[in-house]
Amino acid sequence: MDSRPEQQQYNPYRIFSRAEWAKLRHDMPMTLGANEIAALRSMHDRLDLMEVEEIYLPLSRLLSIYVASMQRLFVAQRQFLGIHDRKVPYIIGVAGSVAVGKSTTARVLQALLARWSPRPKVELVTTDGFLFPNAVLERHGLMQKKGFPESYDLPLLLGFLSDVKAGRTPVRAPVYSHLTYDIVPDSWNEVSQPDILIVEGVNVLQTGPLPRDGRAVPVVSDFFDFSVYLDAEEPVLRDWYVKRFLALRDTAFHDPRSYFHRYALLSDEEATATAIAIWERTNRANLEDNILPTRPRATLILKKGADHVVEQVALRRL
Repeated sequence: MDSRPEQQQYNPYRIFSRAEWAKLRHDMPMTLGANEIAALRSMHDRLDLMEVEEIYLPLSRLLSIYVASMQRLFVAQRQFLGIHDRKVPYIIGVAGSVAVGKSTTARVLQALLARWSPRPKVELVTTDGFLFPNAVLERHGLMQKKGFPESYDLPLLLGFLSDVKAGRTPVRAPVYSHLTYDIVPDSWNEVSQPDILIVEGVNVLQTGPLPRDGRAVPVVSDFFDFSVYLDAEEPVLRDWYVKRFLALRDTAFHDPRSYFHRYALLSDEEATATAIAIWERTNRANLEDNILPTRPRATLILKKGADHVVEQVALRRL
């Protein structure tokens, strides 16, 4: 009988401490300067030279191995089938809760991967652009569930990823404004045959119920070649969200165009209470019901501590 704890017996991941993971950088060069790193950091997230060196450079090295292996497999499959498909991008998904630092991670990966030799074309898309417009959400009573799976135009997102993976060009993604908290009408970002595409969003690893008749039901992660889940404990995430809300109250919320302009003059006590209420009603519910259950589907899990620093890395076994 196996005497190891159950978590160790059935864990499909290799677990690394921060120090163990940092050693895997080997000779991966640092290609970002201090000013560039500062520009990549989101509000109240922590990102410095040490974090890039110890966490993201080993990840960049790992991804370089995965991408090269996938390229060799793609060529071998084309030869086997006797076909001449167009080049298809390597797609990386970045998932995790609101306020966990997904945007920072996605931007750092984009910057590091774009500096590989030879210089690949690396593009970044967030799934915010595939949310239904506010008018649609309001009509269907979904404004309080913005960010939940049902608030996304899933056919539009799946069509976008399918076109990108098929090598079609250009492919358009809708633009989302965090200022107006809505889709920008008649505005698009074009993706044109990137070598690598990073797709960032809270629910990108989400699956749906499987039909009993065995029909194929595509999900977003079907198009991913690699996925990263940013993880932290719920009380920590709530604290980060509240701090971000207070910082935005003092900055972006003062813009009259801001959807949250009505919160600009709240006191610290009122703003904190409002942020906690939003967290509990929307973000915590989405985390527990939809986001956290997808964590075991990720290729790599980055676990953060209360100081925003990655403390542990879990890599799925091949």
